[in-house]
Amino acid sequence: MIQVLFVCLGNICRSPMAEAVFRKQVAEAGLSEQITVDSAGTGDWHIGKPPHEGTIKILDQYTISYEGMQARQVHPNDYEQFTYIVCMDNSNLSNVNAMLESAGVAKNAHDEKKADLLLFMDLLPDHEVREVPDPYYTGNFDFVYELIVAGGEALLHKIKSEQKL
Repeated sequence: MIQVLFVCLGNICRSPMAEAVFRKQVAEAGLSEQITVDSAGTGDWHIGKPPHEGTIKILDQYTISYEGMQARQVHPNDYEQFTYIVCMDNSNLSNVNAMLESAGVAKNAHDEKKADLLLFMDLLPDHEVREVPDPYYTGNFDFVYELIVAGGEALLHKIKSEQKL
């Protein structure tokens, strides 16, 4: 089973949007039995809360389910459990790396049980934007949605190629 975790700051805007969108993309590709999707935040402010109303609005607009989703904080065990951990910005990536280091979790690229940590926008190398902006501060949920759809398609292609699906 391939497991994908999207990570942002509070797990109410970008990462739950990516989780919901990517879950739909996976289902449309007929890969729901091979790929599971989750999301988490580096901070603990919103644990247990549903997605932000801006995320809910955009997901409703495109009839994408977010049923049962609630914020959680990323945990060092996620590095052992997930195949891919996809961070929305450099700060999220740094925070995940710092958490792994402080927890004493070894990051060994040759250990197949460890997650592939990556920056979301590295999936879209030709895009001028290098980080997914946080719509909690910008309010631009439409732009974030566009990035997430394109990045999700690229991630699905990467997974199908690397995992031979």
